[in-house]
Amino acid sequence: PNEEKPATIMNMPLFPLNHVVLFPGMVLPLHIFEPRYREMIDRCVAEQLPFGVLLIKEGREVGGDAIPHTVGTAARIVRVERMDDGRMNITAVGGQRFRVKEFHSDQRYLTGTVEHYPIVNGGTRLADEIAHRVRPRLIEYVEMLSRASQQQLKLDRLPEDATTLAFMVAIAMQLGHTDKQALLELSGIPDMLARELYLLSRELLLLGHMVDTHADIMAMSMGPTGYILPN
Repeated sequence: PNEEKPATIMNMPLFPLNHVVLFPGMVLPLHIFEPRYREMIDRCVAEQLPFGVLLIKEGREVGGDAIPHTVGTAARIVRVERMDDGRMNITAVGGQRFRVKEFHSDQRYLTGTVEHYPIVNGGTRLADEIAHRVRPRLIEYVEMLSRASQQQLKLDRLPEDATTLAFMVAIAMQLGHTDKQALLELSGIPDMLARELYLLSRELLLLGHMVDTHADIMAMSMGPTGYILPN
């Protein structure tokens, strides 16, 4: 087995968010309005630092009493649009995963001592085997999601690489934050892909039920004594 490199430990500005689980490779647009986060982003831009995105476990996003999860993803800022009143719109991209060893509150914004949380076993035969089973399920899922949402969703060519595929599925699936966070915390790519295979099957069943039920309701509402349900 490949030996892991020693974990890199550093101090990082942290941004707890209520409704976002950031994955490597994921694009994250954010509107920054709280003064403490403006200060944090200014520092990250000036020093070319990443900031860590963590899903909030409990508490509020605005106001500062949030308790976040301890596994997150570093975000690198790629675009900043500043407004006259000091607010800003930024675009960041997910990079490496990390785990928080200790939170610090000596700045106006949250910081933490974090260690790199490496993604392992992406190049194994097991990862390739599960990826081979995940691809057709993902295609099926996107087709079913198109039918359920009545929108034309399109998949670009699926990645050959198991690691890229695992994160693409995690980003693309319409899941609750608890499911997404659990995926992010899995250490190995085979574990992540196996979990995604289960989640794709579960969501396909739910979406199929939604599509069938919608068709039944529409059929019932089109009769001579029925009425068209409002959209």
